[in-house]
This record gives sequence, C-alpha cells and structure tokens, in this order.
Amino acid sequence: MPRVIAKQDTLNELNKNYQQTELKAPVFLNSVPKCGTHLLRNIFRMFVPVAQQYHETFIQIPVLQQHLSAFNPAHPRLSWGHLLFSDTSAMALHQARHLVIVRDPYDWVLARARFFLSDNFQGSMENLKSGRVTIEEVLNMMIFGIYQKAPTLNEIYTHNAVAWLGTGIQLVRYEEVIKHLKALDEPAAEVYFTDLLRPLGLDRLPDDWRERVRVGSDREQSGTYRDNLKNTAFEIPAELPDAQKELVEYAAPGLRRLLGYF
Repeated sequence: MPRVIAKQDTLNELNKNYQQTELKAPVFLNSVPKCGTHLLRNIFRMFVPVAQQYHETFIQIPVLQQHLSAFNPAHPRLSWGHLLFSDTSAMALHQARHLVIVRDPYDWVLARARFFLSDNFQGSMENLKSGRVTIEEVLNMMIFGIYQKAPTLNEIYTHNAVAWLGTGIQLVRYEEVIKHLKALDEPAAEVYFTDLLRPLGLDRLPDDWRERVRVGSDREQSGTYRDNLKNTAFEIPAELPDAQKELVEYAAPGLRRLLGYF
C-alpha cells in the first residue's frame, strides 16, 4: 500500500477560539485526488464543532462499509474523502450534503506528478524518482496512467467527479477557491464563501468568517500543500507544456468544458 508522510495540523485546537454552530445534516467533502481536498477540509473545519468532525479516516470505497456512521443523519458529521460514484456510495450519501471538488485537468497533471515525485509519497512508483525518466515522460504517465500501478486521468475524473454531475452535488472548482482566498476582503469573496459554506446550514456567516478562512487555509497547516512537499528528483514546470495539454484533450475530450474550464 502507498504511504503518505504528512505532518499533523493544529486546527482542532484553533477551532476552540471560535463559537461554533452544530450541524443539522451530514456534510461530505468529496474530491478528485490532488484537487485541494485538504484545503477545503481545513476551511470547513473552522466552522464545525470538533466533536462533529469525522477524523477516523479519509473515506474511500474500500473502507466505506466500516464508516457509514459518518453519514448518519441522527448524528450529523463533517467528513471527507475520495468516494467513487457507485450504488453503495450513492446510498451512503443519500441524506448527506455532498460537495465534489475538481481542478483544471491541466494543473491536475502537474499536481499529481508533484505528489508522486515527492519524498512524502512512498509506494510502488519509487522508480520514478530514479532519474531514469524525463519529466515529460512522468507527465504523460499522469495522463495515461501506469500499467497495474496508477489509473488514467480519464478514469479518475470519470469515477470521482463526472459521474456525480447532475445528481444534486455542489461542484467546487479549486481555482475559484484560490481566487477568492487571494482577495478575501473583497465583497465577491463574501458572496462566494457564503455559497460555499451553505451546506453547513449556517443562517449567515459569522462576523469573524474571514479570520476563520485565513486560519483554515494557512498553507503551514497542510502537509500536502505543494510547498510542503519535498522533491529532490525533478524540476516541475509551473505550467503544463503545450504537448501535454494536447494529450489531455486527446485522453479526455470534452472534460475541461464539462467541468467549466474553457
């Protein structure tokens, strides 16, 4: 099994600095892996009592049956994970408020490569750090997958995001979160975060909502934030090369448009 090394955060302690409103319904933060899951989770955690946060595990299909209590409407919790679309997932989330977090596939390829090449990730793909492949070859593996080791971009987006569309989920684009985090004092940010946090059942954002968002989004609190990933093998480009952009369009035609990226 792959092993991810990530430092612990202190948000449970910081949560005590704020008056919290109890959840009235389960809330699940679902996402395509490497789309800002920890960022959204940490922001939401600053608006929910710690006792109602489901810290037992990162919920995924293999462990879903052992963690159905996270979605019990009689005891509402905030939980998170990468839950593939399936009959069991749909039934488990039937009474939960469900958000699905996505990222521009162009940037996702870079984020996935950055994660797999980091010292924080230890698993079946350690050979990628050997220096015997080029960064362009690594990026292509992120798009087309690695035989018996990693699924393709199209498979991941299909089962983690696209198949959930049209079912009443709230779609969250990572880039829009970042945009408003960078302009948190603007009126547009208040409109955006009011809508984003609406599944928590808040009548209105608390007066200290900006402070809570800043604390939750602090990159030092995220062990998977890009600057907190150690990588000594490659120089990851800031933008996906044009050749790989074309390969994304070949591998998953129409995906970016479907998710709202033009």
